[in-house]
Amino acid sequence: MLKLRLSRGGTKKRPVYKVVVADSRFARDGRFIEKVGFFNPLLPKEKKERIGLEAERIKYWLSQGAQPTTRVARILGENELMPMPANGNNPQKAIPKKDRKKEGSEEAKKEDSAKENAAPTAEAPKAEAPKTEAKKEEAPKTEAKKEEAPKTEAKKAEAPKTEAKKEEAPKTEAKKEEKK
Repeated sequence: MLKLRLSRGGTKKRPVYKVVVADSRFARDGRFIEKVGFFNPLLPKEKKERIGLEAERIKYWLSQGAQPTTRVARILGENELMPMPANGNNPQKAIPKKDRKKEGSEEAKKEDSAKENAAPTAEAPKAEAPKTEAKKEEAPKTEAKKEEAPKTEAKKAEAPKTEAKKEEAPKTEAKKEEKK
């Protein structure tokens, strides 16, 4: 599949991109079919020199079925070579990855309990719903117990170390006395 994408050039922390037509299987900065423009993100947005595109060649490759990447599609949309792509909505992007998983699992639990509550009017599903809520309440208690247990184990582990140091100290004193 043909792609219109950016190929990075320039030096470390000073990127300059070429807009290229390449097969999607090729490496990002590797082999390409044709260079159709450039993009310099370091320049201000108002300057003409920030983006340079060969409009006719880009239109040709789009007609041949080349698909632009999201960034190239925005660049082409700004230069009116194609319609501006719709803005994506990713509310998860603002949440740290650690928290995403936790919230996702909590949402799944809420959805499951909502499905159980929305079940037909049979009495059995209603009776099961409070049990699952009770289990959820118990789960944090067991986690709290687990957190306390390592602390006590850590204290136990520290105690023998201090005793061992005390035992070593008299030995070193005894050796010093023997040398005198």
